[in-house]
Amino acid sequence: MATWNLNNTIHHVLICNGSSCTHVGAEDLTQEIRREISERGLDDRIHTTRTRCNGRCHDKCVVINYPHGHWYKDLLPDDAPLFIDSLLYNEDYTGKISHSYNGQGFDRSPEVVTGISKDREKANKMSK
Repeated sequence: MATWNLNNTIHHVLICNGSSCTHVGAEDLTQEIRREISERGLDDRIHTTRTRCNGRCHDKCVVINYPHGHWYKDLLPDDAPLFIDSLLYNEDYTGKISHSYNGQGFDRSPEVVTGISKDREKANKMSK
């Protein structure tokens, strides 16, 4: 098993490959993002990790960029070049950021579904 040297890494990209995302092309998206990174010679600057469900199934396919804390929604394989541009230039060229970390929590884009509370008590009260 490999152990990567992350000294030059400036972006950690988490690509959801949970069930909902997989059904709409997460594997193709993962491969296209990785191909784009390799073709641009950015393997030492952008590290990718394939994850399981990230809990935003309504937004499938979900990709998360850290350390910036941007959550992307509805990404398709064709979005890979613009997605990589957005990482390099720190601008949302995709128009698909659903949540952004503001230093204390996440700000949700207005058109994005709120979702259910992770607080089980609140979620139970809402469902009754």
